[in-house]
Amino acid sequence: MQRFENKVVLITGAGSGIGRATAIRMATEGARLMLVDRSEEGLQHTRDQLPAGAEVLLRMLDVSDEAAVELCVAETISHYGQLDVLCNNAGIAGGDYGTVQDQNLETWQQIISVNLYGVMLFTKYASRQMEKQGKGAIVNTASVAGIRSGAGGNAYSASKAAVINFTMTSACDLGSHNIRVNAVCPGLIETGMTKPVFDYARANDKEQKLGARCELRRYGRPEELAGAIAFLASDDASYVTGQALAVDGGNTASLNLPGMKV
Repeated sequence: MQRFENKVVLITGAGSGIGRATAIRMATEGARLMLVDRSEEGLQHTRDQLPAGAEVLLRMLDVSDEAAVELCVAETISHYGQLDVLCNNAGIAGGDYGTVQDQNLETWQQIISVNLYGVMLFTKYASRQMEKQGKGAIVNTASVAGIRSGAGGNAYSASKAAVINFTMTSACDLGSHNIRVNAVCPGLIETGMTKPVFDYARANDKEQKLGARCELRRYGRPEELAGAIAFLASDDASYVTGQALAVDGGNTASLNLPGMKV
């Protein structure tokens, strides 16, 4: 399927994990790409995995830097002449898993800056071009941590809940311009961000427990998220906006309390 032929797709956090898988999926379906990440090495590695002949630009930047974001969107439009899809995928976990009484303001500010402000800034500038074109699709990567507790630290969870709400409010703002805004909420996916979890489990002979509390009894792959993102970004989802799609193996489908499942 070539659902993105003649379309330009900008993907943040494209240097690893879900962003990389999404870039590969979009390129396979014919997209021309602008890939953004703070890791130049990661971007180069992603480019090396794209199908032969894929047209791609790479930009290393901090998604919370408004001037850099504005310039990146402008460069995308200058080079390609259009911008059809924005995938706001960049995010950080922050590594702060203390209780509410032990929270660090600097850590909160860092996580919110990347996970929420980055989404807002790219949406702000990309949607202006999409409005001129009369059409566009934006897909934000949130998390099941934004739906319920137990899937991330306090700051990370709050940032992802905010992304879900921002998805809904921006969908309302932009719907009259034929711009759709949706979010995916990954469950446990093996990526660079979750590497410490997987490394710990494997080092302690607990890999079989990874994803055990999901209804599908396994963890997910970045490619499975890329498929959901591609759907929401495509015309197959032309009547879908303001939604947060959990891609979590059924994790949020039940109460999922400790000891409930065998």
